[in-house]
Amino acid sequence: MPSDLVQPGAAMEGQGSYNRYARLPAGGGALALSHLERAIADVPLGSGAIVIADYGSSQGKNSLAPMGVAISTVRARTGPERPILVCHEDQPSNDFNALFELLNSHPDRYQLADPNVFPCAIGRSFYENVLPEDFVHVGWSSYAAMWISRIPALIPGHIVFARSKGEVRAAFERQGSSDWQAFLSLRARELRPGGCLVVVVPGADEGGVSEFDGIFDHANAVLGDMTSEGTITADERRRMVLNVWPRRKADLVAPFDRLGRLGSLVLKDSETRLLRDAAWDDYEKDGNAHALAEKHAMFFRAIFAPTLASALTRVREGDAAAFVAFADRLTAGLTRRLEAKPAHMHTLVQIVVVSKTP
Repeated sequence: MPSDLVQPGAAMEGQGSYNRYARLPAGGGALALSHLERAIADVPLGSGAIVIADYGSSQGKNSLAPMGVAISTVRARTGPERPILVCHEDQPSNDFNALFELLNSHPDRYQLADPNVFPCAIGRSFYENVLPEDFVHVGWSSYAAMWISRIPALIPGHIVFARSKGEVRAAFERQGSSDWQAFLSLRARELRPGGCLVVVVPGADEGGVSEFDGIFDHANAVLGDMTSEGTITADERRRMVLNVWPRRKADLVAPFDRLGRLGSLVLKDSETRLLRDAAWDDYEKDGNAHALAEKHAMFFRAIFAPTLASALTRVREGDAAAFVAFADRLTAGLTRRLEAKPAHMHTLVQIVVVSKTP
C-alpha cells in the first residue's frame, strides 16, 4: 500500500447532521421493508431473548422505521413478554450520542410503547466480528455496505471509483468484491440457524453507472477550486478518495453458487428498485433551484465530507474547526454549482435477502 494513502476512519458528520439530511437513504431503506416483514415470518424464534442487529446504524433516525417493522412483526408471533434486544452497530467514530438522544426522545422511537425492547450500541466495523456466533435472529443493513473497508489506491484527478481506470479501477473492484464476501461470511457466523439478513445499498446499473456520479463530479470540481485558491493543499487534494463502491446486482449475487448458496447462507431474494429523488419532486412543484441545490449539498456534506476531510493534516490532528471550515467551503461551492444546473438524483436501490440454513 502506498505510504501516502490515508485510510479514512470517519463516520457521518456528527451533531445529528446525518439524521437531518439523509432523506434519500431513508427512502431507499423504505423500499425493503416488505422484504424484511416476509423474511422474519420464516425465522425460528425459539425461546429467550430475540436479537435484532442493525448493521451501520449511523445516528439512528433511518433505523426507526425498519426496527419498528421488525419488532412489530416479531411481536405478532410472540406476544409482548419476550425481551427483544436491538443492537445498533457502527464505526467507533460514529456519533452515538446522537443515536441515544434520538432513542430517548424521538416521538417515533420504536421502544416507546414496549418496555421489553432493549436498545444497545456497538462501536466496531462490520468488516469484523460484531456479535457472538449463532446470536442474531434478524439482521438489517441499509446504505452502509456501499462503504468498502479500505481505500486500495489513489484515484488520479478524482475522488470516486466510477472515474477511475486501469489498475486503479481493478483494485477497487477487487476490494469491493472481497469486502462483500467478508461481510456475508461474518454475518453468516453471527446469524442463528434460520435467521435472516436484509441488505439495502445504493446501486449502479449493470454498466457500473450510478446517479450519484453527477454530484461526485461537481464536488470534485469544487475541490479543484479550493486547491487553486489555497484552501487545501495540492497534496491534501490528491489524497482525497471516497471508499465507496456502488454495487451492481451482479456484484451482490456473485458470491452465491447457481443454487443460491454461499456456505451456510441461502440467497432468498434480490431486487433492483428505482428510488425517486424527493428533493427533485419538491423542485418540480416549487421551482426553487436554490432549495434543491441546498438539500443535495447538505446530503453530500453529511455523508461524504468527513471522509474527504480525513485527508487534511489539521483534521487528522484533531482540529474540529478545520473540518467545519472545509465542509462549509465545500458545501457553499457545491450549492452554487448545483443551483446553476438543477438535476435529479433518482437512484437505483439494490435489495438482497439471505437466510442461514438450520
